[in-house]
Amino acid sequence: MSGFITLILLGVFILASAVRILKEYERGVVFRLGRLSGVKGPGLILIIPIVDKIIKVSLRTIAMDVPPQDVITKDNVSIKVNAVVYFRVMEAGRAIVEVQDYLYATSQLAQTTLRSVLGRFELDELLSARAKINEELQDILDKHTDPWGIKVSLVEVKHIDLPEEMKRAIAKQAEAERERRAKIIHAEGEYQASEKLAQAAAVLGKEPTSVQLRFLQTLTEVAAENNSTMIFPVPIDLLKPFLENQGRK
Repeated sequence: MSGFITLILLGVFILASAVRILKEYERGVVFRLGRLSGVKGPGLILIIPIVDKIIKVSLRTIAMDVPPQDVITKDNVSIKVNAVVYFRVMEAGRAIVEVQDYLYATSQLAQTTLRSVLGRFELDELLSARAKINEELQDILDKHTDPWGIKVSLVEVKHIDLPEEMKRAIAKQAEAERERRAKIIHAEGEYQASEKLAQAAAVLGKEPTSVQLRFLQTLTEVAAENNSTMIFPVPIDLLKPFLENQGRK
């Protein structure tokens, strides 16, 4: 009787060892006597105890943080740059067989690629051409991880840490650029105003009486203000008739 119970317990143990349940996003890479037998899952799968060994692989997208890397740009500026890499396993068998640890290998590859690629750009390009740099990083990583059955879908440079002296230099450059634009806008305004004044002078010059009317209108505008002192310039044209009559006498 005890032997029968032992056999039942042994059978339950073997059955429990043979049954595996994999989630929807998991695959099981099965090795039979050391040789790759296949990839199974998801759901309920059966393996041969002792003979088979199963390694679970997640097919979900992994967001891997690339730690800050010391980079010297093309124009010899020392900076620290970190990034994030989004990738997923497309072929579980190759991810296990072709590389010892695909997570570690992808992380190391991302760090070295980040340093080498960013070192080919100048600082201004790194700050202004993020999309172009991200695409180039993604292409290089995807090409190198393809033999491992891994697809790199996105690479994003998160932060560029500049030295304090470089931050001050960039601030001065930005301030000088704003002053240059302000002066250009002011000069363009003066140029356009001078063109309009020249056109107005040409129109007023055709009829001398219009100059006097314009002068009187200006006096009306000045009188509308609450001024305690008023300077009243008299045009020579207004006094010209009186001077002519005085000369005749």
